[in-house]
Amino acid sequence: MCNSISIFKVVLSSITLFSFHGITFSQTFSAKGQLVVSGLTSNDIPDNWQSYESIIRYIPTLSLAKEISTDKLFDTEWAYYLNRKYSGDSLFNDTENNHRFWVRYSSNKTEARLGLQKIVFGPTQILRPLSWFDTFDLKDPTGQTEGVESFRLKWFPSNNILLWSWLVNNDADTVSLGGRVEVTSSFGEFGFTYHQDPSKSIQLIGQTGIPIFDSHNRIAFDYRFDGFIGFWNESVLIKSDKSKIGLITIGADYTVPIANGVLIMVESMYISNEYNNIISDQNFSVFMASIPISMIHQIMYISQVDWKEDKTYQYLRWSSTYDAYSLNIIISMSPKRNQYGIPVSSLPKSLSGFGTGIQFMFIYNH
Repeated sequence: MCNSISIFKVVLSSITLFSFHGITFSQTFSAKGQLVVSGLTSNDIPDNWQSYESIIRYIPTLSLAKEISTDKLFDTEWAYYLNRKYSGDSLFNDTENNHRFWVRYSSNKTEARLGLQKIVFGPTQILRPLSWFDTFDLKDPTGQTEGVESFRLKWFPSNNILLWSWLVNNDADTVSLGGRVEVTSSFGEFGFTYHQDPSKSIQLIGQTGIPIFDSHNRIAFDYRFDGFIGFWNESVLIKSDKSKIGLITIGADYTVPIANGVLIMVESMYISNEYNNIISDQNFSVFMASIPISMIHQIMYISQVDWKEDKTYQYLRWSSTYDAYSLNIIISMSPKRNQYGIPVSSLPKSLSGFGTGIQFMFIYNH
């Protein structure tokens, strides 16, 4: 691995061991984990591929915490990601890596966390211009996201102001930096974000997958208001010497007072991409309805439209959630491989995301 990443891990391990050395008798230790077993079939099967796939995933997590005083806490967490994907009886993907590995100091006014961690911010739900460091997907019932190796500092100067700053170490062996200000008022919640990335290698920006080929700066504004309806906006500008990318999402939600309440949500995103004076744009819209049937059962429906490509994506999930486990049946309808206008051989062979699919997912948390 890159030198800076190796040094980063050595420093983190040293801090963790040193900080907890000699205080073992007053520590709080916990062990938990998430097991996922899933099966999927689809009507769009690649050549030389089976008609069903299965996934077995387990994420064990160990946590250790120490109260330094009544308002100060020192804790650490380690989680490991084990994931196996099968096509029929054949293993086609085997992934093992650290999922979380961080150490944190927190008090009433400050939180400092170093290591492989989750960094998520912004009010949007599905069409997310601010998904800069995460892979969170509302359609994934596990709620998991990838982490980034970083140092993140939060400061709470008052009850209505939150300040963030971070240093992120990426796979290109460069350190990027940024910060964020969150302000809460009677007019809503405001966020202002800035990030500077000196990396010269190609990167894919967030969940949009838009490539950027040079060092760049990112500036963002976001806003959320909760009243009779919920309303939010994320606006992002990403600029380098050769390109300028603009992303804007607006969204709203409302709970219809029927039965246990039906949550309705809509979002629309506009993307403008200018590279070497060539301009292109995209438009996406999404509709979501979430219906609780009882304390245990819930139905979620999501419809997403790519207006430029004239493609629609449908998602329907029935979830039954109990104390330690959940059962999920998912039906998805996406364009088939031959509808994307690119060679089929260049597309992923996995059944997920193509054609009409049915998936069963069992999630056990302990």
